[in-house]
Amino acid sequence: MLKAIIIDDELYAREELNELLVENKNVEVIAECSNAIEGLKAINSLKPDVVFLDIQMPQVTGLELLSMLDPETMPIVVFVTAYDQYAVKAFEDNALDYLLKPVDTARLNKTIKRVQLSLEKEAALPDYTPVATQQLELIPCTGFQRVLLLEPSEIEIATSEQTGVHLLTSEDKLTASLSLKVLEEKTVLIRCHRQYLINPSCIREIKFLDNGSAEIITKSNHSAPVSRRYLKLIKDRFGLA
Repeated sequence: MLKAIIIDDELYAREELNELLVENKNVEVIAECSNAIEGLKAINSLKPDVVFLDIQMPQVTGLELLSMLDPETMPIVVFVTAYDQYAVKAFEDNALDYLLKPVDTARLNKTIKRVQLSLEKEAALPDYTPVATQQLELIPCTGFQRVLLLEPSEIEIATSEQTGVHLLTSEDKLTASLSLKVLEEKTVLIRCHRQYLINPSCIREIKFLDNGSAEIITKSNHSAPVSRRYLKLIKDRFGLA
């Protein structure tokens, strides 16, 4: 049985699609989300087979959410929209299919069969090489009953801790909704340690330590460790011997 997540800011649309999917008998809806940030968290934690994703949502659209997903673990995405002009863009962004609102039962059943066939083909492949994905223009950060959209250039350090992925700017410490891996692949940030990313343009000083590692100091006086594994990459980046 397919595990599905519905992401739509309209309650009625979510409930209607849920009912249609339950009637199909081949799909289990494991979560319903009212916005893209909730949806991103649910996708990363629940690992669905398929996501039924609304395109037009406030703050972060469905198209923007799709660009935030890790291409190596991305579920199948089916866009659900009231506007058919988004169809071409949906396929350009690697969605498997799109459904027009109000969703037609017969059309939905065809989509579900396409999802099942796609998963069967993927399971038969010996390996998977993700396609190149576009860079993120904005990073969603959560906390204090708000969502802040941060430009990657504002981030000096990103670090993974037990409480989540935290972003240090010149003025603030924010909690990101994305993994370090996605930030590394889709922003200007580069790896300096297993748990740290650094913005090269924000580096003020590199301190070389006796144990073969180093420490980076940013323009705002934040610090990040540089492990021996990544020190050569950092040196090569700046042409250091």
